[in-house]
Amino acid sequence: MKLFKKVTIFCVAILCYKSYSQETPLDIKYKRSSLYTLILSDENIEHSENIQTSFVNTPIPEKFNNHIINTRTISKSDLVYVVDTLSESKPKKKGLLSKIPVKIGNDNKKKQEDDQKAIHKYLDSLGMAKSMLAKWFHRSEKGGFDMSLVAERGLYNASDLDVKLANQNERGKALLADAGEQLIKNTFVIVNDFKYTNKEEVAAKAKSFLTTVSSYAGENVALVANAASKGADVFGKGYIVRTRAYLYKLVWNEEVAAVFYNDFWTDDNSLDLERKKAFDETSVFKLEFVGVETGWADVQSTTLTTKTNEELIEIATVRAADNVIAKLQREYEVFRTKTPLLSGDPLSAKIGLKEGLKKGSKYEVLEQIVNKQGIIEYKRIGVITVNKDEIWDNTYLADEETPSEIQYSTFNGSKNKYYSGMLIRQIN
Repeated sequence: MKLFKKVTIFCVAILCYKSYSQETPLDIKYKRSSLYTLILSDENIEHSENIQTSFVNTPIPEKFNNHIINTRTISKSDLVYVVDTLSESKPKKKGLLSKIPVKIGNDNKKKQEDDQKAIHKYLDSLGMAKSMLAKWFHRSEKGGFDMSLVAERGLYNASDLDVKLANQNERGKALLADAGEQLIKNTFVIVNDFKYTNKEEVAAKAKSFLTTVSSYAGENVALVANAASKGADVFGKGYIVRTRAYLYKLVWNEEVAAVFYNDFWTDDNSLDLERKKAFDETSVFKLEFVGVETGWADVQSTTLTTKTNEELIEIATVRAADNVIAKLQREYEVFRTKTPLLSGDPLSAKIGLKEGLKKGSKYEVLEQIVNKQGIIEYKRIGVITVNKDEIWDNTYLADEETPSEIQYSTFNGSKNKYYSGMLIRQIN
């Protein structure tokens, strides 16, 4: 029976794609994490409109479910910054998001902590967690919920997830629990704080600043040194982009789920106005802070480039956002996603530099198995290592700069053990 179930999952996976080629990835059905990304916009910075447009027009990476609620921007002018008292003698202050230059040492960490608290408080004030749950349960204008989106993303039968029926049988309860653990619990928000630096300006100032580098912003040291060593004429035209990304996770556990289903659940067919009102007014749902990472994008271009400043900014924006997501996944296991294997021979997957692949990267190989309750589980069957000589450059617009016929990365691992449709997930 167990073998039959494994074969069933494999056959379903194979039937889920129309055609197979190195240009067309398998449309494997599996449970993805959900993501909502935002940008802290600042009208006072150069090219702010282009920066925001480039970010907003960039879709959520396909390895995540798109969980965008509405806006993709948070204006710094609307973000009230409250500095929590770190010592009894220091009063609370109010103002805009901290703009104090980042320095080497504890000041750097403190600024990140203060900014993180400000962003977290602002997201709570918007009722972000509640809005994300409203989307998960497809809340209507009338105020009722349904399980259609949960069923779609979790590969469930919607009728099996009906809350009234689920509470009356063990299979229904198991499916609801699985949906919470595998889907709703893995819902994330990333808030990006971008900083853009003109390479020509950095190069021009590099030599004078290098002599007093210890007092210079810590994260600019490498850029200044690089500019000074190359010279302004060689360093070229373009932009260096930094994004500091703050990662938050939706709080969903047995206690929160019980409150939602017992106190707030109602559907349009039998709308309970008291429950609708209770959900509208509640503040019980929360986001929790996971961590922060800083990503860079160096858009190198000669003075003879045909790309405009606006195009360079667009490239830098997208690459920096991709880079920081990859760094967050390496650092925080809870944020790591799965990717289908494209082929077993060669052992390959449609991921690359955009996802942070590098020499030494290891991935576990997972097989989808259906348990006795009819729920898909993931069993590790091995570990593979990236082939450092065949890492696909899939960064934004890389195909224009360095065209390549290879549209995948390859891995080293046991032969005849893995096949297309299996999933891989980073482990280091």
